[in-house]
Amino acid sequence: QVHLVESGGGLVQPGGSLRLSCAASGVLIGIASMNWYRQSPGKRRELVATIYDNGNTDYANSVKGRFTISKDRATKTVYLQMSALEPEDTGVYSCNAVPLGAPERTTWGQGTQVTVSS
Repeated sequence: QVHLVESGGGLVQPGGSLRLSCAASGVLIGIASMNWYRQSPGKRRELVATIYDNGNTDYANSVKGRFTISKDRATKTVYLQMSALEPEDTGVYSCNAVPLGAPERTTWGQGTQVTVSS
């Protein structure tokens, strides 16, 4: 069983930066990908960034060039470095872990609030 805890959210001015962390505990063998999603007010939950087991990454068009997803296998932590933040980036950011061949057993964290405002 995988347990995920996000941290690093907060209030930041437009143009600023934040780094989110998703700390995993439990057995991570067989995880196909880990993902960051965000839920913005009045909008559907959006997939922001993905990092696959082989290290490849994907990004939503809205964050390409501004956000970077990475992982540290030793600490079982996935990071989302966010730069040039815009008010539209405001939302609750959550991470998940998708098991290979068993997406129905995807595990979610509780989320962390990011607010971009002057």
